[in-house]
Amino acid sequence: MPVITSPQEFNVEDLYVDLAPVFDRRLFLKCEGFNFAGSIKLKAAASMVEAAERAGRLVPGSTLVESSSGNLGIALSIIAASRGYGFVCVTDSRCNLTTRQLMESLGSTVHVIAEPDRDGGFLGARINYVRALCASDSKYVWLNQYANPDNWGAHFRTTAPAIAQRFPDLDVLFVGAGTTGTLMGCARYFHEAGRKVRIVAVDSVGSVTFGGPPSPRMIPGLGTSVRPQLLDESYVDDVVHVEEPDTIRICHQLARKGFLFGGSTGTVLSGALSWLDEHADGKDITAVAIAPDLGERYLDTLYQRNWLQDIYGDHVVAAIDAPDAYDALAR
Repeated sequence: MPVITSPQEFNVEDLYVDLAPVFDRRLFLKCEGFNFAGSIKLKAAASMVEAAERAGRLVPGSTLVESSSGNLGIALSIIAASRGYGFVCVTDSRCNLTTRQLMESLGSTVHVIAEPDRDGGFLGARINYVRALCASDSKYVWLNQYANPDNWGAHFRTTAPAIAQRFPDLDVLFVGAGTTGTLMGCARYFHEAGRKVRIVAVDSVGSVTFGGPPSPRMIPGLGTSVRPQLLDESYVDDVVHVEEPDTIRICHQLARKGFLFGGSTGTVLSGALSWLDEHADGKDITAVAIAPDLGERYLDTLYQRNWLQDIYGDHVVAAIDAPDAYDALAR
C-alpha cells in the first residue's frame, strides 16, 4: 500500500478489463480513472504544471487558468490546491454540474461561457476568454493543453510504455481524440519504439479535429471545435467518428455488467467495436482501448433518463432498455 503526500502521486497504471465476455471481441480496456482526479487527465496536468515550475513560469502567488470541458479542470484543481496555486477553469454550459461543483469544492473558480464563438464554437470562446484574462494580469498562467508538448509527453513517458510492457503482441490501439495529448503521446512512443501497432483515433461526430464539419455536441470530453495544435496526423493510421447515441448505448451496456464508465470511454469503445467489426472480424488480433474516465460524473446526464429523453428523444431511451442494446441503437 503506497504512502503519499500529494494527490498526483497516486495512479493505478496497470488495470485492464477483458471485454470479451461483454462484446465477444479480443479487446482490453485500460482503465485510467483510478486516481484522485478520476481521469487520465491527472497525468497531463501534473506534467504541464511541473514543467511550468521548472521553467519559472509558475511561482508562489500564481493563478493557473485553463480551458477545460471538465476532466482536466478537476485534475488542475487538485494539483493547484495541493501546491497552493489559484485556479480558474474556463468551461461552457455542457460541463456537468457535478464537475463544476467538484472544482469549486477544491477552491477553484469556474467561469462558464454561455455563448459559442461564431467561428470557433464554445472552445474558441473559452480560449478567447483565457487569453483576455492572462492579458489583464501577469499572475495568470495558461498552460494551454491544446499546444503544450508536456501534455503528450506525459503519455509518451507513462501510458504508452505501460501498454507496451503489458501487451508485447499488441496489434491495435484505440485512443480518444480531445486535445490529442494521449493520442500523440502513445502514437509517438510506438513509432519511435519501432513497434508495428496500428493507431486508431476515435473522435466524436461534430468535431473538427480531423477535418469534419462542425455540429453541436452535448457530451463533453472528446472532440473539438478548434483543431488542436498538438495533432500530427502522420502518426495516426485510422480515424473513427462516433455518434453520441452510440456513446450512450455502450455506456449503458457496460453499466449493466457492473462497469460504470464516462462518456469519453463510451465513445472510444464504440469506435473500437465499429473498427473491429469492419477490419478484424474473425481475425485473431490483440487490441487495447484506453478508457479516459469513470461514470460517476455523468449520473445527471448520460445515466439520467429525463436528460437523455430531452436531448436525444424517446427512441434513444427505448433503445437502451432493449434486451440487446448493442444492436438496438445500431439499427
